[in-house]
Amino acid sequence: MLDQIFSVVFLTGFLAATLRMATPILITALGEMIAERSGILNLGIEGIMVLGAFVGFWVSYQSGDLWQGFLWGGLAGGIIGALMGIVSVRFHANQIVTGLGIWILCQGLSSFLNRRIFGISSVRPQLPTLPAIPIPGLSKIPILGETLFNQNIIVYGTLLLIPLFIYFLRQTSWGLHLSAVGENPRAADAAGLRVEWIRFLATTFGGMMAGWGGAYLPIAFYGLYTDDLAVGRGWMAIAVVAFGRWSPLGMLAGALIFGASSALQYRLQAMNFPLPYQFLLMLPFLITLIFVVLFVRGGGGPAALAKPYIRTQSE
Repeated sequence: MLDQIFSVVFLTGFLAATLRMATPILITALGEMIAERSGILNLGIEGIMVLGAFVGFWVSYQSGDLWQGFLWGGLAGGIIGALMGIVSVRFHANQIVTGLGIWILCQGLSSFLNRRIFGISSVRPQLPTLPAIPIPGLSKIPILGETLFNQNIIVYGTLLLIPLFIYFLRQTSWGLHLSAVGENPRAADAAGLRVEWIRFLATTFGGMMAGWGGAYLPIAFYGLYTDDLAVGRGWMAIAVVAFGRWSPLGMLAGALIFGASSALQYRLQAMNFPLPYQFLLMLPFLITLIFVVLFVRGGGGPAALAKPYIRTQSE
């Protein structure tokens, strides 16, 4: 058993699966980071991922076009993100309660639509998933080539988002305005920034990214939809944002850790590892909990995170 675990074949497959499993978490976490940097905490992204997964699968199944499904999954997430923005920004509702309500709404809506459209059956409709696109030459490098250079196009695109997000946050006026609104919305308002509009757009964008993170699951990974497809990845994404200290590079490291825990679970189950399968199923969540306890401490987040801003209210 140990010889199998430490073999080149196991290691190569494990690392490649880690990157694929980390991708939906990272996509969702990047969107949530933008929302949180503006001061909005959206705990509903787990439900938004589920809804994005359903819409992505349904549209892909009906149209035969995976990219249409991926696009519409993000749009569905953006609509729910906009709803979160309206309730929490325009009406100043408690963001934690609103986020949990969004989560319950999306879970129930996805389950209802799934049963209404596809019925209840042990045989689920399936899709062909996005193929891997090996990069000539680089994909032949032992271990590293299979891991980094033989992935589907969404994995490549997500990795390219990291430098783009870093540039956006550090080098553009929009990124600086976003951070200003999340740190001190009253000062940002006094400087002429439209605090409510920036927060609304950031929350809508975060919902869209969560929708795309969910749509990735049936389109690029599983090829089917079930009501529990997200299995906690939205909550992992929230943990990744805090673990990475609201930095794209730190979040990449966190997503890879949580992706590795999920990939290890599947690999050990396939090998009939001598542990109860219930323990293997809880492995990703156990690792998430350990990392949250050990590394997510103290401050570091935006000063106005989860605090509603009422323009007429004095400090």
